[in-house]
Amino acid sequence: MLTALARIPRRLGALVPGALALLALGGCAVKHPTGNLVRGKQLFVAKCAACHTLSHAAATGTVGPNLDDAFRQDRADGVKSTSIEGLISYWIQYPNKQGVMPAMLYNGQRAQDVAAYVAHVAAEPGQDTGALATAVASVSQKPAVEKNGTVEIDADPTGQLKFLASSASATAGNVTLRMKNMSSTPHDIAITGGGLNQVGAVVSGGGVSTVTASLKPGTYTFYCSVDGHEAAGMKGTLTVK
Repeated sequence: MLTALARIPRRLGALVPGALALLALGGCAVKHPTGNLVRGKQLFVAKCAACHTLSHAAATGTVGPNLDDAFRQDRADGVKSTSIEGLISYWIQYPNKQGVMPAMLYNGQRAQDVAAYVAHVAAEPGQDTGALATAVASVSQKPAVEKNGTVEIDADPTGQLKFLASSASATAGNVTLRMKNMSSTPHDIAITGGGLNQVGAVVSGGGVSTVTASLKPGTYTFYCSVDGHEAAGMKGTLTVK
């Protein structure tokens, strides 16, 4: 997400005077008055965690800058979270043109929510508590089980790059994998293994993606084929008996 941070100085105090003037205003020129931290965490995990490290969000991406490291010295120097928030809002809107993050990955209130959350937790010790701790749905440790030839493996409704089950089981024969995606992040469901590779439709906003295959006993992988999603962890194991 914040790939442009790779080219900023380690400390906000080293920024050019124009940027300092912007931050002195708390970033008011580029952000909305308030940010929803819970929603900000959900949005960050959905589109930013695959590329950035942020310990409070359990994000370990390496494509973009480590956000804890990026602001650690600023925390030590007493830089206010409002200044960090203003900078993050700015870089969401105007990322490095040589980087991989597209401009306006989020905009408006969504961009502000992400900026507020990152500014609230970056380089801070400990873990999220209260509503923030439960903001992101957890993956079930129980496998999704076939019922009447269908295995339901839904996408995370908050838009995170994961399914709500990391494993599934089915009986050999014709099996349909069904994924409902309530989030705005596009996903599909696909299956590979034993020479098989089938991909369902990409859906979002309550859409359903399905893939049907004749499966022999063995182990298969179900995954999302949208670019980067499988690599970010949106996959699991299907055991067929």
